[in-house]
Amino acid sequence: MDTQDDATTQWLNIGEAAARSGVSAKMVRHYESLGLLPRVRRTEAGYRQYGEAEVHTLRFIRRARDLGFGMAEIAELLRLWQNRRRSSAEVKRIAQARVADLERRIAEMTAMKDTLAQLVHCCQGDHRPDCPILEDLGQ
Repeated sequence: MDTQDDATTQWLNIGEAAARSGVSAKMVRHYESLGLLPRVRRTEAGYRQYGEAEVHTLRFIRRARDLGFGMAEIAELLRLWQNRRRSSAEVKRIAQARVADLERRIAEMTAMKDTLAQLVHCCQGDHRPDCPILEDLGQ
């Protein structure tokens, strides 16, 4: 469960670990429940204790989330990150799929923006009831 040396490790409670990693305590618990973060040691009273390894893992997860990776992708990336015998080709494949998904979503959002901008341009925005925006939405 814990490979850190108890005598030299500064144990953190969940709030401290959350603050150091940049994620909320709620998300720390969520990542634990998903198995992204291994079960951590507990005090006799049952409070979670985190070491630097867990904080580092939480930072990894946060950064992956910031880049748009989903939980399944993060689980795979964590597995690869922890496996020193991994092939970087696997990591690249996951990242390339994320880039392709982002490009698709950007294209969709650009098309939505362009359509809406055109509708806004066509709308007089005055006291008359005629409105090309509502006409388009009603089609």
